[in-house]
Amino acid sequence: MKRNLLEYNFPEDLKNMSQTELELLTYSIRDFLINKVSKTGGHLASNLGVVELTLALHQVFNCPTDKIIWDVGHQSYVHKILTGRGNEFDKLRQFNGLSGFPKASESPYDCYDTGHSSTSVSAAFGMAAARDIKKENHEVIAVIGDGALTGGMAYEAMNNIGDSKTKVIMVVNDNGMSISENIGGISKHLGNLRTSKGYLSAKKFIKNKIKNIPTVGEGIAKGLAEFKNDIKYSMLDKGGVIFEELGFTYFGPIDGHNLPQLIDVFNKAKKLDEPVVVHILTKKGKGYKNAEKNPGKFHGISAFNPETGEIMEKTDKLSYSAILGAYLSRKGEEDNSIVAITAAMCDATGLTPFMNKFPERFFDVGIAEEHAVSFACGLAKSGMKPLVAIYSSFLQRSYDQLIIDACMQNLPVVFAIDRAGVVGADGETHNGVFDISYLTQMPNMTVLTPADGNQFEAMLDYAFNLNAPCAIRYPRGTCEYNNNIMSTRTFDGKNVRIKEGEDVDIFACGKMLDTGKQIVEILKLNNIDCGLVDITTVKPMDLSLFNNNVKLLVTLEDNILIGGFGQQLTWALKDENIDILTFGWGDNFIPQGTFNELADKEGLTPEKISERICEYFERKA
Repeated sequence: MKRNLLEYNFPEDLKNMSQTELELLTYSIRDFLINKVSKTGGHLASNLGVVELTLALHQVFNCPTDKIIWDVGHQSYVHKILTGRGNEFDKLRQFNGLSGFPKASESPYDCYDTGHSSTSVSAAFGMAAARDIKKENHEVIAVIGDGALTGGMAYEAMNNIGDSKTKVIMVVNDNGMSISENIGGISKHLGNLRTSKGYLSAKKFIKNKIKNIPTVGEGIAKGLAEFKNDIKYSMLDKGGVIFEELGFTYFGPIDGHNLPQLIDVFNKAKKLDEPVVVHILTKKGKGYKNAEKNPGKFHGISAFNPETGEIMEKTDKLSYSAILGAYLSRKGEEDNSIVAITAAMCDATGLTPFMNKFPERFFDVGIAEEHAVSFACGLAKSGMKPLVAIYSSFLQRSYDQLIIDACMQNLPVVFAIDRAGVVGADGETHNGVFDISYLTQMPNMTVLTPADGNQFEAMLDYAFNLNAPCAIRYPRGTCEYNNNIMSTRTFDGKNVRIKEGEDVDIFACGKMLDTGKQIVEILKLNNIDCGLVDITTVKPMDLSLFNNNVKLLVTLEDNILIGGFGQQLTWALKDENIDILTFGWGDNFIPQGTFNELADKEGLTPEKISERICEYFERKA
């Protein structure tokens, strides 16, 4: 046993380790994770819960020949350690550093890029089908959490696999949580399985042996199969094993922190030539008491004190999410038709105060964004006033429902779009830089972008009285907010002129207003008189503040340029005699990093934008 985790040559050293060494290794890995994540921040509780599970997978299977697909992927830190990337954890989730999610560009052991829920089983089926077509010989394993099983896509894939009988090993990591506590029928079904003694199928062996008995073999086999099912259904409350009904052989539930049991069950699953589900029970935050007590807090956490579990950097400023929660709680008292909906992210979207106050009007639909939107539309059609709070990058899943259910019927649903724009450390899969482009294409949809907390509150009032679909997109993190400033609490759907200018006008959307203010000051030093407009309403396009006397118009947005506000404004002003420079994110996926680091890379800092504007006037001169 080596003293330093980084002295191992992983994954090769795993194959030769004794049971005792493997058990000791679990302690080293957990200490390593707590130490590193306390400095960088990251997804801690989910990784602490899968230490034994990941060790067992790499003990039994031979990656990268065998393929392990991690659903969502935030629980892949242990996998990264065991595939030789432990020495990169000092830059976990940082600019040019180790990704917090599986990345095929980072390692051959990451066979599939993930970041959103419920996709792993479909991808695994695709890889397994390709393996069979090419007559290759390797295993394909999808590791999916019970939270991700609230997403319907997983069942579409399971139905397909069970029908085809293709060999896929599906490992259900059941810790009773996604980010918020799991809800719904699937969670209850897994709860029933947790209380059973488990069920291990021997049907293939019995069937093959008995069917060979002359004359009576087929009848005996059929009778035993029916008897087996009767026993199975009697063992489990409220019906049988849903996985078996879908065509999988079911193993479990298995103690997810018992290494010998895990290794044994994976070896058994490996021997079968059919779809298999291995149901593993784990504890989120295992081995770190602070995370065990509060797994939601330590799901995704900033840098913290490992002794106390307290966040290192605290702020007195409110987040947009907190403002949403407080607003809804007040508004819910005034209007009992207001309901709130989330997709497994109650606390993260700020809805906990509303849930606690009005539980009968709060709905957590699980990781099922498409359902969330159509469900909200059903509520709106029946006279309720629903607000759907979803991260921008997750709302993408509901594109069709937004168009057909919400916009085509012109239903009064408020979409509170959290984490809009670049979010930072979670990288490509979590950056919400597409919503302006796709939402503004939808007839009847209003799209708003607050620049501060007071404006956000005023927009919520406006949205609830609009009687049409309305999306309010706002960034992650804190915002300026003063509940004593009543004058800023009005919003009439129009943009706001901050400053007049003779040479150039800047139209800045939401968060980018701060960048616009800095540009105004930089250009002033270069003798360029710059005006500034706060673009509060992206759609419908408000041109009332357009000044055709300036020489240049500049647009700023925390969204991709293609189909964004800048391009749409350029089209709207195509008949005007004015030059326009548009600034936003380019035609590429934005990696992890702080907003300032990424803005510098993409030329979106106040300094670099000012430089471009100065170059324009130099060329004109």
